[in-house]
Amino acid sequence: MLSITDLSIRLAGRLLIDQSSVQITPGSRVGMVGRNGTGKSTLFKVIRGELAAEHGTVSLPPRWRVGSLAQEAPNGPESLISVVLKADLERDALLHEAESAIDPHRIAEIQTRLVDIDAHSAPSRAAAILSGLGFSATDQLRPCAEFSGGWRMRVALAATLFAAPDLLLLDEPTNYLDLEGTLWLEDHLAHYPRTVIVISHDRDLLESSVDQILHLERGKLTLYKGTYSSFEEQRAMREMLDAKAVKRQEAERARLQAFVDRFKAKASKARQAQSRVKMLERLKPITALVTQDVREISFPAPEKILSPPIIAVDNAAVGYDPAAPVLGRVTLRVDNDDRIALLGSNGNGKSTLVKLLAGRLAPFSGKVTRADKLSIAYFAQHQLDELNEDGSAYDHVRKLMGEAPEAKVRARAGGIGFSGKAADTKVSKLSGGEKARLLLGLATFFGPNMIILDEPTNHLDIDSRAALAEAINEFPGAVIMVSHDRYLIEACADQLWIVADRTVTNYDGDLDEYRRLVLSSRNGEPAPRERSAPNEKPQRPKSDNRGSLKKRIAEAESEIARVSDIITKIDTALSLPDIFTRDPKQAAQLSKARANAADALARAEEQWLEASTQFDEAAG
Repeated sequence: MLSITDLSIRLAGRLLIDQSSVQITPGSRVGMVGRNGTGKSTLFKVIRGELAAEHGTVSLPPRWRVGSLAQEAPNGPESLISVVLKADLERDALLHEAESAIDPHRIAEIQTRLVDIDAHSAPSRAAAILSGLGFSATDQLRPCAEFSGGWRMRVALAATLFAAPDLLLLDEPTNYLDLEGTLWLEDHLAHYPRTVIVISHDRDLLESSVDQILHLERGKLTLYKGTYSSFEEQRAMREMLDAKAVKRQEAERARLQAFVDRFKAKASKARQAQSRVKMLERLKPITALVTQDVREISFPAPEKILSPPIIAVDNAAVGYDPAAPVLGRVTLRVDNDDRIALLGSNGNGKSTLVKLLAGRLAPFSGKVTRADKLSIAYFAQHQLDELNEDGSAYDHVRKLMGEAPEAKVRARAGGIGFSGKAADTKVSKLSGGEKARLLLGLATFFGPNMIILDEPTNHLDIDSRAALAEAINEFPGAVIMVSHDRYLIEACADQLWIVADRTVTNYDGDLDEYRRLVLSSRNGEPAPRERSAPNEKPQRPKSDNRGSLKKRIAEAESEIARVSDIITKIDTALSLPDIFTRDPKQAAQLSKARANAADALARAEEQWLEASTQFDEAAG
């Protein structure tokens, strides 16, 4: 059990958690929620022992392993599958020891333990997790260094999940994922066999993957049973009950104070008056839940509604190399009130399509027609780095308004959520969510006809995401969005486009059907499209795939040699004359280990044969 007792955490002089206690039983799946900056990530640091609490304790069972996502993405020449397999430290250590062990009894112990932890199935389990997060079989054999930072963070997530710690701590894990990866992760966490606490602002994850909600607000931790919708209902009921209790207490306080004021000067009533004073002192004030207002998000309407279609694409090919376009045969239209969500794994070309529609990429062939005077606002996460860190929201708005009067500039800054002193806060001091709000306001400042949103929710909390959905629905122009947030898509989109197989098609089903499609694909035989480079810009494809096949052959040969050596050592241990009489249980486990090793050897030989055959065919 994770036991948090009377915990207080202070960071940089600010009290984040104040004398809070909570008990989380083994096997619980907990979603942690709360406004940005309340101390959720800091609590994780205290649980991991990286930060000392000001007061109170955090206790875990002595043998529990705690796992969380590494701060730095793995990098280097090792293959993805190797990085993930090494995350199981015990298995890795045992395998290394097995290579050099010569004592038969120790060999028996090692092989018995490897059977206990199901070590021989580890490669297939690691491959399944990588596949679920969007890596094809060929990707899994490529070096980490060939992938971008976002993809390498997925590898770090895969390694954390593969290690299967007793307490899994995940802090906004979907920030690195596309919708397809998020759907797989939701399903994986829903079946996680141990204890997990996940900090998330993703409503669907909190609805489908957890059975308890840990809420951090105003320095207090409160654990609610049930999913996020149940939490909202329970919290609303608590707010109502607390408000009634506050009213009753205020009435009682007023009655006691009136008695004291009336009779404190009368000698005959002095004792009773003094008794009422003590009652007042003992009457601890009830703290009513205060709902913090969410600053609304709004997009200014365009000056003129254009005649449809505002964009028409006819048989276009687009990309970064005319010899290898990312997308081809693209035919589509966008009308002035469309709400379109783009689906498809990262690397399939969603960002390329967005750049085509925004006019940032010209087609290699085909035709793109745009309405006259079409104005497009484009929001993407990487643009956060383009904000002037030394400037304020006021400075950024002033730059767009030229010589406008001070009052008007202040009013526009307030309109995008930065009123009063907030307008003068430097960007470097703003949270990720505040920066995202500022960028949204700047991108849509002049009332566009169409807004393109590329992962707009990454730094927004749940309430801000709801405010964004409302703003999208109220905007009279067109909106095209790329998002891993299923709630946002379901709340806003009226069309779903799939970007896959180097083209764009309309998807007639809903997100529930799409979820089933994704899970059936990723939990079965993985079939994601190959990514040709760490980012969206592809390289010219090679004439054949012999390089990756050579690597697969070498991997299979290495596995055959390793497992054969294990079988030899098990046979040596089983040949001891007294093993079946001295320790029949260990002998039985060794026999089972040999059977498992034989199965692993057969699989490795089959993989070698398949790769060798494909290599010969590719060689012609």
